Amino acid sequence: MEPSVPQQTSIEPAAAGARAFTVRGMRWWIAGLLTLITIVNYIDRSALGVVGPTLKKELSIDEVSFSYMVIAFQVVYGLTQPFAGRIIDWLNIRVGYAAALAWWSIAQTLTALATGWRSLAVFRAVLGVGEAGNFPGAAKTVSQWFPPRERTVAMGIINIGSGVGSMIAQPLVVVLILSYGWRSAFLATGVAGFVVLGLWLLLYRSPETHPWLSAEERERIRSGGALLQIAEPPREKGVLKLVLPQKNFWALAIARFLSEPAWQLFTYWIPFYLMTERGVNLKQVAYFAWVPFLAADLGCLFGGVLSPFFMKMGAKVLTARKLAMTVPAVLMTLAALTGKAPSVELAILFFSIGAFSHQAISSTLLTLPADVFPSRTVATANGLSGMAGYAGGILFTWIVGHVARSIGYGPLFLGIGVFDSIGAITLWALLREPRGEEQAA
Repeated sequence: MEPSVPQQTSIEPAAAGARAFTVRGMRWWIAGLLTLITIVNYIDRSALGVVGPTLKKELSIDEVSFSYMVIAFQVVYGLTQPFAGRIIDWLNIRVGYAAALAWWSIAQTLTALATGWRSLAVFRAVLGVGEAGNFPGAAKTVSQWFPPRERTVAMGIINIGSGVGSMIAQPLVVVLILSYGWRSAFLATGVAGFVVLGLWLLLYRSPETHPWLSAEERERIRSGGALLQIAEPPREKGVLKLVLPQKNFWALAIARFLSEPAWQLFTYWIPFYLMTERGVNLKQVAYFAWVPFLAADLGCLFGGVLSPFFMKMGAKVLTARKLAMTVPAVLMTLAALTGKAPSVELAILFFSIGAFSHQAISSTLLTLPADVFPSRTVATANGLSGMAGYAGGILFTWIVGHVARSIGYGPLFLGIGVFDSIGAITLWALLREPRGEEQAA
């Protein structure tokens, strides 16, 4: 976490700069910058799924070996998230986030040197170390730049980057493969990371010191008021001891454990599914596979506005968050019909409903740590719950690799159709307003 600065000393330098040049709605430009970085993040991780069928031909990589490559990323990504969150809570956000971005861009570029599934798995694991910092860093930034009532909207906008990145990756990587070979897909997308790294270092500062932030907007951010009363614990109290014992953490962790398998299926297995069970070719994958990710982007916005809608209807903040997960969780059940769809077009429709629903849920789950944990633990709580999510994703990916090869994808779609409903029930059962004595204990 960035060191706190007394109010008078932090405002005056920025205010002096603001008189010379300010940007209206600067906090939303910061959200846009995080969205752009997340787009690149998901292009990098989604590239493997598009390259997968080509690797099957050129390097004799089957579904089981491919699942091991995906799991290598997931294991390292999941295990690293708490550490990435802890480092970002400890360091200046600008520096910590830049380090993560540089790391994953280098790893993505080096993946072009792979010669088989084992070396690909190693490079994907290295990629996971850097990419683990993306959402803890974004959640921390949102907690500092946005008043509480705007946080789900901001996180929904940022989370659009995951759908846009996955959507762009489908045709972009196909074009690169057909034009220059599969190695170019990793090289080109890795270089894109260095471009957004430069933008981050150029444009990001904390709201206390950003010279383009007006005094009026700075006051709006500060005066938004906490929706929940969260006591700031003693500094000597360890962050992990503040997060792990709480039921609120386990409610969030279980919900993310059950939610993540759907997104892993969408991110990595759509090309495999379309080519092996629906008989489409690589060019047709480029025509079809981007559609669910467009739906995912719309789901991010839908999920972002659900909580404010329920608050306007009179719901308390955590009740609004629970409702904002429940509505798309019910909608998610339609994804179970994907395997039985009579045509490719209908299968893509059900895929799209699932992607829309998942990202609507994600906008809520990624925001919750800022609602129920003290400021100095937000990124850590996000990272720990993200690790739980990726544990679910890893387990499900292993299942996909074996079930898809032996009996097909039908049972997998059935699973992702019901998991989020169980996650919503868990939130209703366990999530409670934080009590001051829990935070300060």
